[in-house]
Amino acid sequence: MPDFLSIMELALRILRALVAPLRLLSRGTDRPAPQRLLARLTRQALAGVGGCFIAVFTVTAHAAACPPSAIASLEKPGIGLRNGVDRGLLWRIERDGRTSWLYGTLHLGRGEWVRPGPTVQKAMAQSDTLALELDSRDDATVRALSQPADPAAVARVLSGERARRLERQNAEACVPPGSTARLPPILQVTALTALAARADGLYAEFGVDETLAVSARNSNKPIVALENAADQLRWLTGGSEAEEAEQIDAMLDELESGRLRGQLKTLADIWARSDAARLARYPEWCECLNTPAEQRLMKRLLDDRNPGLADGIERLHAGGRSAFAAVGALHMVGAQGLPTLMAARGFTVTPVLTEAQAQMALPMPPLAAPEPPARKAVRGGKNVKGQKAAKGTGQKATAKGGAKPASKAAAAPKGGKAAPRAAPKATNPKVRR
Repeated sequence: MPDFLSIMELALRILRALVAPLRLLSRGTDRPAPQRLLARLTRQALAGVGGCFIAVFTVTAHAAACPPSAIASLEKPGIGLRNGVDRGLLWRIERDGRTSWLYGTLHLGRGEWVRPGPTVQKAMAQSDTLALELDSRDDATVRALSQPADPAAVARVLSGERARRLERQNAEACVPPGSTARLPPILQVTALTALAARADGLYAEFGVDETLAVSARNSNKPIVALENAADQLRWLTGGSEAEEAEQIDAMLDELESGRLRGQLKTLADIWARSDAARLARYPEWCECLNTPAEQRLMKRLLDDRNPGLADGIERLHAGGRSAFAAVGALHMVGAQGLPTLMAARGFTVTPVLTEAQAQMALPMPPLAAPEPPARKAVRGGKNVKGQKAAKGTGQKATAKGGAKPASKAAAAPKGGKAAPRAAPKATNPKVRR
């Protein structure tokens, strides 16, 4: 089989708009507040790539055989967790007195992964630029991804039994006939690989790189693309119809056998545990380097791209920026991985999140009830004895024989307990280095 993990590394970002239409993202207030927040984040993430394609999947969420939509997954327990959990792979890189970051992402995600953990949040806050493989809101990117494929080329690649196999897989994934017909054939099949992960609670809408982009836009942090869409599409197709057709046949084999689902779930679990050592051994479990063709594909999708990504990160850093570079996790491992390439460029590279770890999160504690506001005299009405405000002061005047104004906390009645003080404001957890 070809290297599906690397293919998805490229394609999932530009396929997010095809997974679920914006109409599924209800603004209703019948959900708990954390779920409404995640729905809003999902809308923003989809809005970033919604114009990339003319064709949009219309997922029939009511059909019993169809996996739940991304928005429906927000109903599961755990979405209300207040403190995000550190996931993914993170390195600190330093040179010339400045610090930048390398963060290995996953282009699929779960609803409970939308909020980054404290270590990742702190690294993002200390950076002044977010560097991604692509900026989905860049005009040139949108134009490149909006171009329909050549119908004649699509017909040549998707002909005969290959077209029928694709049609059957679309039906199983609840994709309406013809909704992806204008996409390049390789993207039509890659879209199905993303949809296959829904049964295990993994959705392209919650892809880590895009949720980071939403966070950056909300804080007015600049986003810089390290690659361009035209090159990414060329890497995906392989440059020839014969090679594209070979990849499609192998991907359909994996979809029909169900093996792809297991691979995606394994990859997601490894990423969520920050298990860099297991990820680096992916040739042992991905079954993706068995033939010379698969090895060539791996080289094209990973090794050939990594030097360009490293050059872009180095340019940002040398230009005076502190960059948070978030790219697919498979770009981080191996002899040609980005940490190794940045060290060769004179950076001091320090692992931050690379060890397998247990995932823990703290539930949101109850909030302290606010104190009731002080009573004010009614303008134009009679003042109650002892309520008239003293001029030039912020306190009530004490009338003769009247009561003194209330202090910060009411005194406890005799024999009773004092009123509880408001809880102190929460502070951000310190990140250990």
